[in-house]
Amino acid sequence: MLSFARHMLKIGLVLSGGGVRGMAHLGVLKALDELGVEISAISGTSAGAIVGAFYSAGYKPEEILNIAKTQKFFGFSNLLFGKAGLFNMQAFESVYKNYFPHNSIEKLNIPMTITATDIVKGEIHYFSKGDLSKALLASSCVPLVFEPVKIENTIMMDGGILNNFPVEPLLSKSDLIIGVNVNAISQNFEQIHMKDMLDRSFHIAMKGAIQDKVKYCNVFIEPENMSRFGMFDLSKIDEIYSEGYNCAKRLSNDIKQICLSK
Repeated sequence: MLSFARHMLKIGLVLSGGGVRGMAHLGVLKALDELGVEISAISGTSAGAIVGAFYSAGYKPEEILNIAKTQKFFGFSNLLFGKAGLFNMQAFESVYKNYFPHNSIEKLNIPMTITATDIVKGEIHYFSKGDLSKALLASSCVPLVFEPVKIENTIMMDGGILNNFPVEPLLSKSDLIIGVNVNAISQNFEQIHMKDMLDRSFHIAMKGAIQDKVKYCNVFIEPENMSRFGMFDLSKIDEIYSEGYNCAKRLSNDIKQICLSK
């Protein structure tokens, strides 16, 4: 009877945005896989949406990590001088269509909600069906870095502008919720470089909103001092992955007690 209860338990997973720091989500997923935690629904913003979509499609964390390391998303051929963003997102779209041939949110193995910001209406938008690649492009369209994404006569940008920890879509779908935030702010530093100012300011502004949502999480996983990694620090992918994995492993007993003993 216990095994039946475990199988039927609906566990939701919310994954924050965070640029390359989102690779820590993969480390967390690797640890959850090792523990035998089965995810029933995923909600994600930006990097969290990308990781969640690949995982929902059946890719293993190690496979997703390898994809992230081998694809050249930020090549000089994508520069858009004089436009609304520095890079276009064609490289991302090509990768998505290659790895998601069906290109459909509904056809993912695990139900998925992708968060984006409607910059025209000033509203949050949740994608749970339709064009997967477009939803991912919109969710990860960092302001001033990428060219805005046009969808259905409006303009979409990074979901983190309004909701970088989208727990709301999971509240009615889950018995338990695991939340992962990859933007813990380091207070141990000698100096902050100018290139880090915008990133740090953005996540300090979001800190209060995320803390208010932690109460909805039965398990909250937040690798420490993640702000020491830049949002586009591609050279640190392996280290970031390990931080997520090690943090989740330290919480293994709590995760097993909460998620696997019902």
